Amino acid sequence: MSDLSVSPYEPGGRWRFNWVLPVLFQPRRTFTQIVEMDTAVWHTPILILILTGLVRTLVQGGLKAAAAASGQISFPPGWEYYTPEQQAQFQQAMTATSGPVFTYLLPAVMAVLGVYLGWLLLGWLLHLGLTLLGGRLSSQQVLNVTAWSLLPFALRDVVRTVAMWNNGQELTSLGLSGFAPTGEGLTFLYLAALLAFVDIYLLWHWLLLGKGLNAGANLSKLKTWTAVLLTVFVLFLLRGVPALISAQFSDLTVIRPFF
Repeated sequence: MSDLSVSPYEPGGRWRFNWVLPVLFQPRRTFTQIVEMDTAVWHTPILILILTGLVRTLVQGGLKAAAAASGQISFPPGWEYYTPEQQAQFQQAMTATSGPVFTYLLPAVMAVLGVYLGWLLLGWLLHLGLTLLGGRLSSQQVLNVTAWSLLPFALRDVVRTVAMWNNGQELTSLGLSGFAPTGEGLTFLYLAALLAFVDIYLLWHWLLLGKGLNAGANLSKLKTWTAVLLTVFVLFLLRGVPALISAQFSDLTVIRPFF
């Protein structure tokens, strides 16, 4: 990887595609340059994340549509932790919401919002934590580092998209969800949802985030990593909440919409 290089920043330059590989494979040197900038250089990684998320969503939507046309139902991760009543209600809901709006449009919107809002929330919380510990980074600097540290998730989207395309079916056992304890109820569902997010790409993201902020936070490594780990741990625990909400709404009766 010695041939990778980071070109100097050009004032007013918004797109930095030449930083993508150095960020992933030479993070120390690359983040040292990124964290010194107090102007917005986050556009490139956020655009990449949105594009890979949209492609993954469209491929997944196509597989769902094909499965629905053949009378099959694609079950969500953690399906085995639903109660029998919740499983029945979910099947009814899937039958009633098999149109293109629910298959393509809404998942695509959620993918874009998930990238943008997730990045902002993580960046702002990190800036708050670092400031409370005595850090001097601006919110723009923290947001820049946060955006670039998310690039492993774009690679994960690519891997999952290729896997779904080759297999012709959705991925059900994501991350470490296969190691979740068996049983029925919200507790088991929550644990399965959390473990589904744990993989090498999540650990890679945490490592890049810590290295990037440590490069310019003007804090000891202990304080920097404390702020990083506390923030990502809180957000990680919140990852399982959507699965709980989905399970609760599965008890509702769904009337087939006009679209």
